[in-house]
Amino acid sequence: MLNPSRWRIIAIGKVRKLWIQDGLNLYLRRLPGLTITELRDCGIKKETQAINKAIENNELPVTLSEDGELLTSFSFSQNLQKLGSNKVAFIIGGPNGLSAEIKSMASLNISLSPLTFPHDIARLLLTEQLYRADTIAKGSPYHRE
Repeated sequence: MLNPSRWRIIAIGKVRKLWIQDGLNLYLRRLPGLTITELRDCGIKKETQAINKAIENNELPVTLSEDGELLTSFSFSQNLQKLGSNKVAFIIGGPNGLSAEIKSMASLNISLSPLTFPHDIARLLLTEQLYRADTIAKGSPYHRE
């Protein structure tokens, strides 16, 4: 089974739109233990340093990038199940994306879509997909194929 308390989202920038924050709050309630660490939007070089500092030694980094691997919700759930009880840090970059250094250290580099999203919407989409992955693993009817 999946364990959301072993997951953390590291995201550049703050969520400024109330409707996005409301959506995040909904999924955070459904995924007890999932936390979000916000880092300041300050240019790719400083963001890379901040991300490196924020990742804990025992966390597997998973990056989100438009050039990442496209997965179905079902295969995303399967990938999370393969990670087992490892702690996972999902990393979302700012307007300039993620540096090659951060992407190269990732256990998995995924794309939410070939489209590009603002960082706050990407955060909401990831959080919903984490909830969906959890329900898939539990056999819940939330995800319909």
